[in-house]
Order: sequence, then structure tokens, then C-alpha cells
Amino acid sequence: MEVLVFLLFILVLAIFLGFEIISKVPSLLHTPLMSGSNAISGITVVGAMIAAGLGQGNDLAAMLGGAAVGFAMINVVGGYFVTDRMLNMFKKKDKKG
Repeated sequence: MEVLVFLLFILVLAIFLGFEIISKVPSLLHTPLMSGSNAISGITVVGAMIAAGLGQGNDLAAMLGGAAVGFAMINVVGGYFVTDRMLNMFKKKDKKG
């Protein structure tokens, strides 16, 4: 029970700290921070693949590892699409005619 309370405290603290840090970031820095977080998410994919590979003897562990790989890849690909869209907002538009 004590471990659960401790983990819940860490979760609430991380949520509060993350919100406070992100809300203070100027809008010009959001794109570079998104790129950095996408790189970190790539590391998550590698960890998920390792977890999926280690669960060969246990079907539940293999399924959870496979789901982790899928969700991590959705996070990475979606993050890159959002970053690309944000970068396109800063490009100069051609006015023809």
C-alpha cells in the first residue's frame, strides 16, 4: 500500500511539474522541443521492442510489449507530423500572379 501511495505521489508531482514547465515555454521554442521529445520517444520504441522480445515465454508479456511498440510508434510518427506542420507555418508563402 505504501508503494502505491508513493507511486501516485510521483505521478501527481510529474503531472504538475510538466504542466508548469510547458506552460512557461515561449511559442518559438515549441518546435525544437517537439523535435527533442520525438527523439526521446524513439528511445521508447527501442525499449518496447526489447520488452516484446524478452516476453517470448509469456504470451501476456509479448502482447503487452507488442502493444507498447505500436503505441510508441504512433507517438513518434504523430509527433513528427505535428512538428512538420509547425515548421511549414514558418515558411514564406509564394505569391504568384
